[in-house]
Amino acid sequence: MHTLVRSIQKSVKVLVCTSLLSSSYVFADALQDAVGSEARSSAERLRDEYRHPQQTLRFFDIQANMAVAEISPGGGWYSNILAPLLKDDGTYYAAHFYVEEGGPAYYKKSLDAFNAKVAADESFSNVKVTAFHPTKALDFAPAGSLDRVLTFRNVHNWYMGDDQAGIDNAFSSFFKALKPGGILGVVEHALPEKFDDEFQKKSGYMKQSTVVAAAEKAGFTLMATSDINANPLDSADHEKGVWTLPPSLRLGDVDRAKYLAIGESNRMTLKFIKPTTK
Repeated sequence: MHTLVRSIQKSVKVLVCTSLLSSSYVFADALQDAVGSEARSSAERLRDEYRHPQQTLRFFDIQANMAVAEISPGGGWYSNILAPLLKDDGTYYAAHFYVEEGGPAYYKKSLDAFNAKVAADESFSNVKVTAFHPTKALDFAPAGSLDRVLTFRNVHNWYMGDDQAGIDNAFSSFFKALKPGGILGVVEHALPEKFDDEFQKKSGYMKQSTVVAAAEKAGFTLMATSDINANPLDSADHEKGVWTLPPSLRLGDVDRAKYLAIGESNRMTLKFIKPTTK
């Protein structure tokens, strides 16, 4: 009898392990296929060297059946990966620019182009386009509805535009939208801690301590950090801030080879969780 029980237990363990491995394999293939899709332009693929989309989305544990919001997707670089990935079994919220009378003209231009893509591209057929602004549009998804909120290189914009209140409001809205146990993924240009805080107001770089403090103030717990998007060649001390580096290259031909050799910015990659208990 004991031998039979042990044999059954062993068989169950094998089946469970096999199931878990198979599930992970399916999701891994879905993400790999989305990143490797020929629908992505060659210009987008060239930036994979600096943005590491597959490794980054794995770090944030993105699965094809999740409800995911991307904050300020802009031209849709990550959207071209996330929208197809989440199309069949998940939901993708594109929390795009908040357009108002007298606002920046490029907000409307960018949003119009994004909406045109949603209307024309079948792989975007399940995308929900909403609006986000750190002081004027905070309810970009129903409260407690999301498995993941992702923001790529946006924190500096909220800080430069609306100071500490901008990032505090943003992180509070992410906390509200996530389910308990949901994950917030943040990628941001990293300012060395030794720099004066004033650099954050003009350089496009943020201190990791500033970002973590804002997230924790909103109720998040820092789960993990990663060097996936780190670039040790970037000093973060440039004449035109982060925009000195590619792809912006604000100095034009001045020291162009130097900045191309550095590459895109050094970036923090942070994973936060909304606790399941208060």
